[in-house]
Amino acid sequence: MQRICVDMDEVMADTLAENLRRYNEEFNERVTRDELTGKGLWEISPLDRHDRLRAYFDELDFFADLEVMPDSQAVLQDLSHRYDIFIASAAMVVPFSFDAKFRWLQRHFPFIPQTHYIFCGDKSILRADFLIDDLPRNIQNFVGQGLLYTSPHNLSATGYLRVNDWKEVAAYFANLPQTK
Repeated sequence: MQRICVDMDEVMADTLAENLRRYNEEFNERVTRDELTGKGLWEISPLDRHDRLRAYFDELDFFADLEVMPDSQAVLQDLSHRYDIFIASAAMVVPFSFDAKFRWLQRHFPFIPQTHYIFCGDKSILRADFLIDDLPRNIQNFVGQGLLYTSPHNLSATGYLRVNDWKEVAAYFANLPQTK
């Protein structure tokens, strides 16, 4: 069976919404996704707030209750009947996230076995047929077919096979010939 590796943050889990919620609440701002077109929150926030932005990720509850990206559960469950699905998260960047990410995956994607969770730092180690990720650098270093999952920060990235949502992911795989 062919393998699909799927990034967690900004692909399965809406980390941007939680970042914006915390940032806007703490700094009494009203930053929206639309204001982040082609850039990250780091690029539009004052330098003196960057330590706080980084600290959000280290808070034990940050990753615990993230919203699930629309349609990701149904599409991944359907794909799991034809592909081996692996979750590939660069969790080494935020070591405090392991437990919360593990529990989040168990709660929202129970059909993906925990033996298929890959918590790594450098995704160039991944060996699969497909990688769905929001970071162009991860796709550049990937040996198989990368699919760039659209997020405001990567809208200016070009030269990638792009999917805008999980319905487009489903359509992409529906149009592929099945191999064993």
